[in-house]
Amino acid sequence: MKVTETSLKGCYVIEPLFFKDNRGCFLLEYNKKEFQEKTGFTGDFVLGNQSTSQYGVVRGLHLQRGEFAQAKLVRVVKGKILDVAVDARKDSETFGEVFSVELSADNNKQLFVPRGFLHGFSVLEDDTIVSYKCDNYYNPEAEDGVLFDDKDLNIDWKLKEDEIVLSDKDRMLKDFLSFNDISKTSENL
Repeated sequence: MKVTETSLKGCYVIEPLFFKDNRGCFLLEYNKKEFQEKTGFTGDFVLGNQSTSQYGVVRGLHLQRGEFAQAKLVRVVKGKILDVAVDARKDSETFGEVFSVELSADNNKQLFVPRGFLHGFSVLEDDTIVSYKCDNYYNPEAEDGVLFDDKDLNIDWKLKEDEIVLSDKDRMLKDFLSFNDISKTSENL
């Protein structure tokens, strides 16, 4: 497994071992011991999620607050996404910075998103299947997020404006400035 730290402290691009021959292919998706050695992450993944989306869907930017904060390991089973992480940890040297990477079934890359990060993705191919592991259980009351088109974050989702499909819930999220005003009084992200 090749592990590369991104420009955001604690956020890593993971390139798992992949073997292909005339019989098909084999992907070593996850090795806990090696992952811990190369990232320093000592948690356990306790929840697995999978979504299927069509071209143009944007999911995010989301996180879980407080004791329900989640680290995520994201991969694409089929199709292609632009995966986006935003460091929302107030005490971080990369606070407010954005990292994005294309994840696809072809490149087999994964993104490790630590606790305290906003996370989202745009779907770049129809019938894309995204699978991700979380190190904490989901709690709807701890859910929070930031608008995908926040002016301060200025994320290029690699889609034209008229192609973007959002949930009603994601349309109602706050901007990054308001999100941070609220988080001043909140427990750690």
